[in-house]
Amino acid sequence: MNNDIFNTKEAREFFKAVLSLKNAEECESFFRDVCTIKEVKEMSARFKIAHMLSAVKPKSYAEIAKEVKTSTATVTRVAHWLHHGAGGYRLALKRITR
Repeated sequence: MNNDIFNTKEAREFFKAVLSLKNAEECESFFRDVCTIKEVKEMSARFKIAHMLSAVKPKSYAEIAKEVKTSTATVTRVAHWLHHGAGGYRLALKRITR
Protein backbone atom coordinates (compact mmCIF):
# COMPACT_ATOMS: atom_id res chain seq x y z
CA MET A 1 0.00 0.00 0.00
CA ASN A 2 1.37 3.39 -0.97
CA ASN A 3 1.23 5.64 2.08
CA ASP A 4 3.01 8.62 0.51
CA ILE A 5 -0.20 10.66 0.41
CA PHE A 6 -0.64 10.15 4.17
CA ASN A 7 2.93 11.13 4.98
CA THR A 8 2.63 14.75 3.88
CA LYS A 9 2.61 17.73 6.19
CA GLU A 10 -0.87 18.61 4.93
CA ALA A 11 -2.29 15.16 5.63
CA ARG A 12 -0.76 15.06 9.12
CA GLU A 13 -2.24 18.48 9.90
CA PHE A 14 -5.63 17.33 8.60
CA PHE A 15 -5.59 14.18 10.77
CA LYS A 16 -4.45 16.26 13.75
CA ALA A 17 -7.42 18.58 13.18
CA VAL A 18 -9.82 15.61 13.06
CA LEU A 19 -8.37 14.26 16.30
CA SER A 20 -8.90 17.63 17.97
CA LEU A 21 -12.67 17.39 17.56
CA LYS A 22 -14.46 16.56 20.81
CA ASN A 23 -17.86 15.15 19.82
CA ALA A 24 -20.18 14.21 16.96
CA GLU A 25 -21.49 17.75 16.64
CA GLU A 26 -17.99 19.15 16.17
CA CYS A 27 -17.24 16.43 13.61
CA GLU A 28 -20.44 17.25 11.76
CA SER A 29 -19.53 20.93 11.59
CA PHE A 30 -15.97 20.22 10.49
CA PHE A 31 -16.88 17.69 7.80
CA ARG A 32 -19.69 19.91 6.56
CA ASP A 33 -17.13 22.63 5.95
CA VAL A 34 -14.39 20.36 4.57
CA CYS A 35 -16.43 18.01 2.37
CA THR A 36 -19.23 18.34 -0.10
CA ILE A 37 -22.58 16.84 0.82
CA LYS A 38 -21.92 14.14 -1.80
CA GLU A 39 -18.57 13.25 -0.21
CA VAL A 40 -20.12 12.93 3.26
CA LYS A 41 -22.91 10.75 1.83
CA GLU A 42 -20.36 8.55 0.05
CA MET A 43 -18.16 8.14 3.14
CA SER A 44 -21.22 7.45 5.29
CA ALA A 45 -22.44 4.84 2.81
CA ARG A 46 -19.04 3.13 2.74
CA PHE A 47 -18.96 2.95 6.52
CA LYS A 48 -22.50 1.52 6.55
CA ILE A 49 -21.41 -1.08 4.00
CA ALA A 50 -18.41 -2.02 6.16
CA HIS A 51 -20.73 -2.36 9.14
CA MET A 52 -23.12 -4.57 7.17
CA LEU A 53 -20.25 -6.72 5.86
CA SER A 54 -19.00 -7.18 9.43
CA ALA A 55 -22.31 -8.57 10.65
CA VAL A 56 -22.28 -12.08 12.07
CA LYS A 57 -24.39 -13.15 9.11
CA PRO A 58 -23.75 -10.55 6.39
CA LYS A 59 -26.14 -10.05 3.51
CA SER A 60 -25.03 -10.65 -0.07
CA TYR A 61 -23.21 -7.89 -1.91
CA ALA A 62 -26.29 -7.40 -4.11
CA GLU A 63 -28.58 -7.05 -1.07
CA ILE A 64 -26.22 -4.57 0.57
CA ALA A 65 -25.90 -2.55 -2.65
CA LYS A 66 -29.67 -2.38 -2.99
CA GLU A 67 -30.20 -1.35 0.65
CA VAL A 68 -27.46 1.31 0.59
CA LYS A 69 -28.44 2.41 -2.93
CA THR A 70 -25.00 1.92 -4.42
CA SER A 71 -23.30 -0.41 -6.86
CA THR A 72 -21.98 -3.87 -6.12
CA ALA A 73 -18.59 -2.50 -7.26
CA THR A 74 -18.65 -0.11 -4.28
CA VAL A 75 -19.57 -2.97 -1.93
CA THR A 76 -16.73 -5.05 -3.38
CA ARG A 77 -14.28 -2.16 -2.95
CA VAL A 78 -15.32 -1.66 0.69
CA ALA A 79 -15.03 -5.41 1.31
CA HIS A 80 -11.52 -5.38 -0.11
CA TRP A 81 -10.39 -2.55 2.18
CA LEU A 82 -12.24 -4.06 5.14
CA HIS A 83 -10.32 -7.32 4.74
CA HIS A 84 -7.02 -6.17 3.19
CA GLY A 85 -6.67 -2.53 4.18
CA ALA A 86 -4.89 -0.79 7.03
CA GLY A 87 -7.46 -1.88 9.63
CA GLY A 88 -9.24 1.45 9.91
CA TYR A 89 -12.72 0.12 9.23
CA ARG A 90 -12.32 -2.71 11.75
CA LEU A 91 -10.90 -0.41 14.43
CA ALA A 92 -13.70 2.13 14.05
CA LEU A 93 -16.40 -0.56 13.96
CA LYS A 94 -14.95 -2.18 17.07
CA ARG A 95 -14.95 1.12 18.92
CA ILE A 96 -18.53 2.09 18.06
CA THR A 97 -19.94 -1.35 18.91
CA ARG A 98 -18.42 -1.69 22.38
